[in-house]
Amino acid sequence: MLQIGPYKLATSVVLAPMAGVTDLPFRRLCRRLGAGLVVSEMISSDARLWNTRKSRQRRVHDDEAEPRAVQIAGSDPLMMAEAARFNAANAAQIIDINMGCPAKKVCKKAAGSALMKDEALVQDILSAVVAAVDIPVTLKIRTGWSPQQRNGLSIARIAEDCGIQALAVHGRTRACGYGGEAEYDTIAAIKAAVNIPVIANGDIDCPQKARAVMDYTAADAVMVGRAAQGQPWICKEIDQFLRNGVIVAPPSQNEVQQILLEHLDALYAFYGDTMGVRIARKHVGWYLKQHRNSNVFKSIFNRLESVQQQRQAIDTLFEHTLNSKEKAA
Repeated sequence: MLQIGPYKLATSVVLAPMAGVTDLPFRRLCRRLGAGLVVSEMISSDARLWNTRKSRQRRVHDDEAEPRAVQIAGSDPLMMAEAARFNAANAAQIIDINMGCPAKKVCKKAAGSALMKDEALVQDILSAVVAAVDIPVTLKIRTGWSPQQRNGLSIARIAEDCGIQALAVHGRTRACGYGGEAEYDTIAAIKAAVNIPVIANGDIDCPQKARAVMDYTAADAVMVGRAAQGQPWICKEIDQFLRNGVIVAPPSQNEVQQILLEHLDALYAFYGDTMGVRIARKHVGWYLKQHRNSNVFKSIFNRLESVQQQRQAIDTLFEHTLNSKEKAA
C-alpha cells in the first residue's frame, strides 16, 4: 500500500481534490466507502481569503480520519509557504500543492496547471513549501501545459529533488481540459524515472480500468475524481478488485437510498438547512444520473426549498419507483 511520510494508507485508492465536491461530508463518506486518502478542496494561498465563509468551511476537519490532506493553490513561493504553515497549524497532516487544475480562473492567476510553463517557479514554490513545514508535502500535476509542451517528466524530477513525498499525475495536459482520453505513457515514464510514489489519475472510472492503468504505468495508487460523484462506493469496488481481483456487486437501490440520505443529512448538518438544501441538489443529480427519467425528477427536486421536502422526495422516489423496479426484476 502507498505510504506518504509516516502515513501508510489502508487502500490504494485516493479521492482527488475537487472544488465544490470534496467537502468534509463527501470526504468522510468516501473514506468510509474505501478511499485510503481523501484530499480537501483547494485553499487559496492568498491570506486575504482565508476568513471567507467558503475558506473557513474548507478548513474544517472535525472527526476526519487521518491522514488529513489539504490542497493549497497559488503562484507566489512565500505565500504558498505561509499557506502551508497556516494549514499545518490548523489540523492538516499532509499539504498537497495544486499544479493540475485546468480551470481558466485559476490559470489566469498563473496558478494550477499554468505553473507547469515555468519550471524555475515550480522549483521555487516546491522548495519553499517543503522547507516551511515538517509534515509531508505532495504535488498534483498534469502531463504538461499542452501536447506540444508535455514536460511532466521534468516537473516530476524537480519535485523529487525538492523533497515532494508523493506525486499525482493526471493523464492530460492543461490544454486538453477534461476532453478526449487520458494518456498514460507519460505517467509510466514518470514512475520509471523517480523514486517517490506516483499516483495515476485520469479516467479511472471502474475497477478494471484502475487495474489496467496500474499495470500499465506501475503506479503506486490510483486517484479517482469525477467517477466518484454520485457513486462514492466506487472506491470500495476499486480497492477490492486491486486487492484480490473480486468484483464487488453494486449496491442495491435500498443501499443507494441509505447512502444518499446519509450524505444529505451530513450536508444539512455541515452547511445548515438553507445552504445544505442548495448543495444537495447537485449531489442528487449525480446519484440519479443513470436512471431513466432522472431529468424530470431533478427538475422537481431542484425547486424544493426545505430539508423535509427533499428527504420526502428521495424516499418517495426510491420506495415507489426505483426499489419497486428492482424488486420486479
